[in-house]
Amino acid sequence: MRKIGWLAGLAAAALASHIPAHAQEARPEGAIRVATFNASLNRSEAGELVTALGDPDAAQAQAVAEIIQRVNPDIILVNEFDYDADARAAELFIENFLAIAQNGAEPWEPAAIFTAPVNTGVPSGIDFNRDANPAGPDDAYGFGFFPGQYGMLVLSKLPIDAENVRTFQNFLWKDMPDARLPDDPETPASADYYGPEALAVFRLSSKSHWDIPVEIEGEVLHVLASHPTPPVFDGPEDRNGTRNADEVRLWNDYVTPGAADYLTDDNGRVGGLPADASFVILGDQNLDPHDGDGIREVGAELLANPRLQDPRPASLGGPEDAIADGGKNATHTGDPALDTADFGDTNPWDPGNMRADYVLPSANLEVVGAGVFWPLAADPLARLLGPADAPTSDHRLVWVDIRFP
Repeated sequence: MRKIGWLAGLAAAALASHIPAHAQEARPEGAIRVATFNASLNRSEAGELVTALGDPDAAQAQAVAEIIQRVNPDIILVNEFDYDADARAAELFIENFLAIAQNGAEPWEPAAIFTAPVNTGVPSGIDFNRDANPAGPDDAYGFGFFPGQYGMLVLSKLPIDAENVRTFQNFLWKDMPDARLPDDPETPASADYYGPEALAVFRLSSKSHWDIPVEIEGEVLHVLASHPTPPVFDGPEDRNGTRNADEVRLWNDYVTPGAADYLTDDNGRVGGLPADASFVILGDQNLDPHDGDGIREVGAELLANPRLQDPRPASLGGPEDAIADGGKNATHTGDPALDTADFGDTNPWDPGNMRADYVLPSANLEVVGAGVFWPLAADPLARLLGPADAPTSDHRLVWVDIRFP
């Protein structure tokens, strides 16, 4: 009954405010639409994504492209887009999919792209997961079977100031003050799951953290992009849960004046954002502030930071799907209208639907619209989500419209 109530309330709110269920209407005048989408454009082997995107009839890429075209963002972060050094996958995605009208949607072409190396799949040579094999995907600096798997891609219709981009791929976890280093429960010592050899090389970012300045009519918007590790797939030491929490915390520190004096980027520059900077935090944070296995208070702390605002993007399809799926969804305490991911519902370990993906503008920006692309099942665009046994992605695109005051 709780979810039925949410659904009815959200439908009434959408009708009253004329906020579209799937962003089909024109945005307010002067607004910049910023989005994030974990598009699941990852493959199991290096080079496989380039091959797949060479086929303009690839169904998953067509659906991802049409979702982006329907929402029509000015800036979008695409999570789980395999990285290749010459950005050929990004070029093919634009040429063969985004720049081609999908089912009557308007073509979408960026003016600038940004991609860079990530930690996933990069061998560390250290047996991080203690399975006596230091060469597995769990022993890379970020879980992955090859370097660049599950990478990140930023596409923008607005100019990117590439010379002033900051990346934090190499920042070491141990160098974060009061880091939540995982503890081996079998020993009396604390925070000792990783020994000195591992901590000497262990990077905090499972992919990377990027600060990408975008130029908007004389103003600068810092796009803060990341994709923390899922807080699961570990043991009682909670090595992934603690890492996820500190990956999320990094942005909280970065935007808080004086809190990131410890943080050094890959070019040696120290510190966080100036107090008057405008920014938007984007990405699949893999952390719901109310439900799931993560260290939820860290997500709540980020959302409560006075330097930013939470527009609470919502959908009509999320509550409907939570009712239809049941399972863990029936026990969740968070608003299902805010869910952005449709995870499993049938097994005891399945988390159900969750809020994992965020667009969080700084407090000095005006929010004039927001939403999650999750149409109702009866909506013709629901086809873009794909069938249950072969979804386009297990995440939904999230967007926010902002204006500079």
